[in-house]
Amino acid sequence: MASITASCHGSGLIAASAYQPPQRHGGQLRHHCRWPATLLPKSALISNRLFAVIRRNCRIRATDEVMSTDGWAARLKAPVAVVTGASRGIGRAIALALGKAGCKVVVNYAKSGMEAEEVCREIEESGGRAISFSADVSSEAEVESMMRAAIDAWGTLDVLVNNAGSVIPLLEKCRITRDALLMRMKRTQWQEVVDVNLTGVYLCAQAAATVMMKRKKGRIINIASVSGIIGNVGQANYCAAKAGVIGLTKAMAREYGSRNINVNAVAPGWVASDMTAKLGEDVERKAMETIPLGRFGKPEEIAGLVEFLAVHPAASYITGQASRNGLFRIDTIDLLIMEAL
Repeated sequence: MASITASCHGSGLIAASAYQPPQRHGGQLRHHCRWPATLLPKSALISNRLFAVIRRNCRIRATDEVMSTDGWAARLKAPVAVVTGASRGIGRAIALALGKAGCKVVVNYAKSGMEAEEVCREIEESGGRAISFSADVSSEAEVESMMRAAIDAWGTLDVLVNNAGSVIPLLEKCRITRDALLMRMKRTQWQEVVDVNLTGVYLCAQAAATVMMKRKKGRIINIASVSGIIGNVGQANYCAAKAGVIGLTKAMAREYGSRNINVNAVAPGWVASDMTAKLGEDVERKAMETIPLGRFGKPEEIAGLVEFLAVHPAASYITGQASRNGLFRIDTIDLLIMEAL
């Protein structure tokens, strides 16, 4: 049931626009959405239709009996999306794209709180709604708190984009040292990468699917990497985690298909970032040679595909797929990585 919430004030009701969800810290809800400045009249009549109001524990719930496609009805039906690792890079672009597409977005971050607030601001300036939430996706308790925050704010969960940890691009090799080779990799190096890039996907997907299964509706998009398909020298932990994400995506698609939940993965190749701007001309030239299009991808291009899979009706029959972006020749990329070691 689509719903909005408002709180009591004295003997009357506060307008929905005045309701501000409590700010929580540590599984933290730091930013609140801004509801449209529309008062709910006591008669609860909107557009000459009954907007049924149930008063309960100093809160109201508005049932979605309104059938028009504009105003409150359209807003109530806007998909609710959680995007992990959404404060910068690909995650930021995805959150902005979904917000502009009409989704209510939970902008998850681990440490970049100011950046996450800026993403929320941009979404709201474009006419959308967003909240930021601090959570470590490798922590089950914090993941559950994040999903509860989405439901507390907007009553449901329609889309999950597992992006946290996916910002380590192929060009991360520029920082690889020999200590990152598998034979010298420490257990902590292995575990930290796997915890965020694979276990985090499992925890978020499991929590989100619990909600989606009850509604028999939902879409999950996991951001993997071509590193999980071709492998990279010096990135055994990252490659194993991303390969695991692809396998997990296919298994989830089979398990949740009967509940009308679509699960897909996107595996980006080279994507422009602050790090690409610091590449030397020789390294950049060799990188470009591996890409058929002759350029790095843009975060917005990855976000466009994710937006399609997340909300477009034409994507309703796509599930269990791992889309590769920015394909390249494996022999050339291996040579480039070896030169960086």
